[in-house]
Amino acid sequence: QLQAFGGGLVQPGGSLRLSCVASGFTFDDYAIGWFRQAPGKEREGVSCISSSGGSTYYADSVKGRFTASRDNAKSTVYLLMSSLEPEDTAVYYCGTASFCGMTWYRGSDYEYWGQGTLVTVSS
Repeated sequence: QLQAFGGGLVQPGGSLRLSCVASGFTFDDYAIGWFRQAPGKEREGVSCISSSGGSTYYADSVKGRFTASRDNAKSTVYLLMSSLEPEDTAVYYCGTASFCGMTWYRGSDYEYWGQGTLVTVSS
């Protein structure tokens, strides 16, 4: 089971940290991806972090602004989002994958998904 936490309302230029908490499986066997879906838009891959945390991948739209990290002892992956823009407004989800492959940004690479958390960037 996965669940995302930490969404909320933030002003443009602000920061927010999301958490994806896992239970019921061997967390450090899996890569974790972050995805988002804005109203009326398709789901978009945001980031993938490898099982060890040693490798991370980002969508061009968030590169340099978002940072993924993980604490395997706490079965938690984090997404630190900085310099937030109104275009970042979406429901954010996390999902498990065997590894961050070349197609990490495709939802079909992921097996289990958690409930999302809404991020709203607005003044």
